[in-house]
Amino acid sequence: MTGRVFGIGVGPGDPELITVKAARLLDACSVVAYPATEDGASMARSIAAPYVAANKIELPINIPIATGRFPDAAIYAAAADRIGAHLHDSHDVAVLCEGDPFFYGSFMYLYGLLAESGHVVEVVPGVSSLMACAAMLGHPLAAKNEVMTVVPAPLPTDALRQRLSSTDAAAIIKLGRHFARVRDVLDELGLAERARYIQHATMQEQKSLPLRAVEPDKVPYFSMILTHRQGVAGQ
Repeated sequence: MTGRVFGIGVGPGDPELITVKAARLLDACSVVAYPATEDGASMARSIAAPYVAANKIELPINIPIATGRFPDAAIYAAAADRIGAHLHDSHDVAVLCEGDPFFYGSFMYLYGLLAESGHVVEVVPGVSSLMACAAMLGHPLAAKNEVMTVVPAPLPTDALRQRLSSTDAAAIIKLGRHFARVRDVLDELGLAERARYIQHATMQEQKSLPLRAVEPDKVPYFSMILTHRQGVAGQ
C-alpha cells in the first residue's frame, strides 16, 4: 500500500488562518514537503511552523531564484520523484502551499505530475491572499451581479488596460516591480482614487497605504491592489 499526498493550503500568512483539516493532516502525515529558496527559507514552512512536529521528515523543494520564469518543470519533476519515493515507502506526504493550492499555487504543478503517476492526491483548500486582502482592507470584493477579475500585474500594458476597463471590480496581484506601470494605467482609467493597496496581508509586517503614498521601488511580490468601478461593491 502506497502513501497519499495532501496538497495543503496554509493561507496568506497568519498561522491562525490554517484550517482545522490542514492542521489535522499536518499532524497525521509523516513527511512534510514545501517550496524553499536556495538558502532554505520558506514562507509556507514558516506559516505552518506551529503545526509541524519535530519528528517529521522534512522535504524542502529548493527553487533557485535565478531560474527565471516559474514554474521550472525540471525542479517540479525532481520534487515529484522525491515525494514519490516516500509514497512508495507508505509515507503520507503533506505538501505545503501558500494561500490556496489551486489559486496561483505552486502545488498545482506537482498535483499534475503526481496524479499522472497514479498516486492518490487530495487538495486541501486554504484562505487565499485575495480573501485575506479584502478582509484586512475592509473592502468587499463584489456583490449582486458584479463581475470581478483577477489581473496579474506582469501582463503587457495593453492587456492590463483592457482587463481593468472591462470589469466591475479587480484584484491586481504579483505587483512587485510592476507597481508603477499598474498605477499609471489606473490613473489613465480614472480608477486610482478608488484603488486600495496592501502588502503582506495578515502578517506582522502588513501595511496598507493610499496608492500615492506607495514607493514603487519598495513594493514586494506579496502585495495587491483592489479596485472597484463604483468605489464600493453593491452600490
